Amino acid sequence: MNVRMMRMRIAVAMLAIGAVTAAAASHAQEAPERTPEQVIRDASDLTMEAIEGRREELAKDAEALFAIVDEVLLPRWDRQYTGQLVMGRYWREATPEQREEFITALYRKLLGSYGDGILEYEADQLRITGTRGDPAEGRVMVDSEVRLEDGTPVPISYRLRLVDNRWLLYDVVVEGISYVTNYRNQYASEFRAKGVEGVIEELRAELESGDS
Repeated sequence: MNVRMMRMRIAVAMLAIGAVTAAAASHAQEAPERTPEQVIRDASDLTMEAIEGRREELAKDAEALFAIVDEVLLPRWDRQYTGQLVMGRYWREATPEQREEFITALYRKLLGSYGDGILEYEADQLRITGTRGDPAEGRVMVDSEVRLEDGTPVPISYRLRLVDNRWLLYDVVVEGISYVTNYRNQYASEFRAKGVEGVIEELRAELESGDS
């Protein structure tokens, strides 16, 4: 695996940290009181606890690993908002059914992307470096840094928004590359060429074949 691929895998793996952001917030009902940095740090620890002692097992059982992260991620990731941002103007052209199918497919691609990567880092590789934005306005970006085994630092930032008194993650930026922007650019050309239904059909085929 080349360095670039490793960095992207780590970036996607780190989504699990943001994914449990709302877990710490909603279960303790203290999202407004806790800073976003504290929530991310706590979430990192919770993620590690969930897989500790099972790394070898989970490395051989992708479905079991996906089930673990899905249980945490599904109710806590702002799937609709992320899907809306990725679709851009095509969101307005899509039917409610097409929107939901796209959102589900995007989420499944997310799970597939970081299933293996989440096993490749330790909690002490993460360092929170600061927060941008005003929490009172309901949107912040938490900056962090992950160090590879060779000591190379990889900057990763999390975009969160406050929804119903809960901090929800909707985007991750690794080395300046936004998860949302990357997919939006990718799908924009496909939407133009194939239309919304054409893209949905391809995503459906990917999911059915297991290539997502």
